[in-house]
Amino acid sequence: MRTEIKTAIIMGIIIAGAIGGLSAYFTSLETPGNADTQVQSMDKSRFKKAPELQGIAGYINTDADDLKDQIEGKVVLYDIWTYSCINCQRTIPYIVAWNDKYSDKGLVIVGVHSPEFEFEKDINNVRMATEKFGIEYPVVLDNDKEIWSAFSNNYWPRKYIADDEGYIRYDHIGEGAYAETEKIIQDLLNERSSRLGLKVDAGQSLVEIQESRSGARTPELYFGYDFAYGRDRLGNAEGFNPDREVRYVIPGKLQDDYFYLDGVWKNVSDRMILVSDSGIIKLPYFAKEVNIVASGESELAILLDGKQVSQEDSGGDTEDGKVRTSESRLYNLVKTKEPGRHTLEIQVSGPGFEIYTFTFG
Repeated sequence: MRTEIKTAIIMGIIIAGAIGGLSAYFTSLETPGNADTQVQSMDKSRFKKAPELQGIAGYINTDADDLKDQIEGKVVLYDIWTYSCINCQRTIPYIVAWNDKYSDKGLVIVGVHSPEFEFEKDINNVRMATEKFGIEYPVVLDNDKEIWSAFSNNYWPRKYIADDEGYIRYDHIGEGAYAETEKIIQDLLNERSSRLGLKVDAGQSLVEIQESRSGARTPELYFGYDFAYGRDRLGNAEGFNPDREVRYVIPGKLQDDYFYLDGVWKNVSDRMILVSDSGIIKLPYFAKEVNIVASGESELAILLDGKQVSQEDSGGDTEDGKVRTSESRLYNLVKTKEPGRHTLEIQVSGPGFEIYTFTFG
């Protein structure tokens, strides 16, 4: 998830949550009252106001003037995300569904796209991702992380919900707590209706989306030496060598949840680049799904436990045991019926292949 296990202290409420892998914690800063008297008398002095959106590098599904008008007087869900993050991707179906369900009742969703990698700053890449995920709500490109910093954020994904007066009333880090989050949306929309004297009821039913989750799994693995600092899972004896081209050799014995390289690879701060005519990546892992974030025009042969991956176990981007990379994005390599312990081998043909991370589902 691009987050680690932490203990958060938010607005004086301490909630511990396991963030590593797929878990997350949430903090309900206030459960709004439904009675008119409560709405009128609520003391909001202890709540922070949502910061102004500044330093925006680009707009999708909106522009500067329209976005300002859209937000004014509305309940606003700010979703801080980045398109190649698997944990962000798993939250998107809920956010899209909430937009469909509540946009005509006073909810505005703003996707704050704060990139982790350089290629995620390209508006064309982000636009393709929004189209792929069916995102029709406004998205702003926070390429220099000014909005990220204004919210004092450190995580992907993260959701803040501000009431119609701009006060942040809810804060959730990571995946999960979808029912809790939607209930806050409903309560804040009903609070807004009461304050404005409107006859708009957000209702009580909740969005239901079928999820496929595998429980415990191998943690996210990083190929860039800066990103791997403190969580180094490169198993080769040669290790990371910043900004150098290194010839790697896969050893005879492999350790679980470590990745191994063969061939000549250039060490870059956020990725590895294949320099030799061919290369291999091996990984003993435990999961149901395996994904990579990758770039470059390449063909990858995918082997599972020493054999070409079967059609039944192939991921969404694997066809006849091959993955062809072109766009800078997340590629789904393997998807087995159940989570389990396997060894993945990726055989890369041709130099120029770039790999950033392994993520698991």
